[in-house]
Amino acid sequence: MARSDEVFRPALQGKKLPIISLDNKWYKLMAGIDHTPHMQELEEQLKNLLKRQGKINTDLKAINKAKAKLRDEIVNAMDEENGKAKQEEFSAQINALNAQMEAYQDELLDLPREIDAVNSELMLETMEICYDVIAQNTEKINEIADWIANIRVELKKNVVRKQECELKNQQMYAYMHDIFGPDVIDIFDMKYNPEVEHVVKPAAPAAPAPAATNAEENNTTLKEGS
Repeated sequence: MARSDEVFRPALQGKKLPIISLDNKWYKLMAGIDHTPHMQELEEQLKNLLKRQGKINTDLKAINKAKAKLRDEIVNAMDEENGKAKQEEFSAQINALNAQMEAYQDELLDLPREIDAVNSELMLETMEICYDVIAQNTEKINEIADWIANIRVELKKNVVRKQECELKNQQMYAYMHDIFGPDVIDIFDMKYNPEVEHVVKPAAPAAPAPAATNAEENNTTLKEGS
């Protein structure tokens, strides 16, 4: 990960980084991007460290409650017959809880550094992946941009060729019309009229006259006989 060591790590030096796995924007950033095995490992480590931190804080609250209850028990035992023995027992329990609290507090001092270290590595891995994705997308963008530019050139050339062919057809149509007359379209089987740019439909044959009915024939015969 030379790029991370030479470029990304110095860029992150001294910056306050958010906990990536707790930031919804990170999940949006990585949506649709495959996580590398190393990233998955870092995610799991960070998840476990945060879970451990949460559990210790919860346990510390429970220990404080337990100690408060034991202190009350010590006070209540003062007037009992075997109160001294109970007080000693409760005091021993408090000492054990204090030892547990001290261990938890020591661990809490180390956990933020561990979380920050794993979080930083996960950030570096994220930057590596995003850098590669952006580089790949940029390459595709440039390829597509070149393709579009070439298509535009070809499109312009083809538009010019089309216009040249249309102009030539218009000129030839006009000359042939002047020379041969209006029947030139039928003579040369011209299906395309360049002047109006649409398919020239042949004239429809005249519809035959409707057959005369018997009544009309009788009327005609009477008129002829009169």
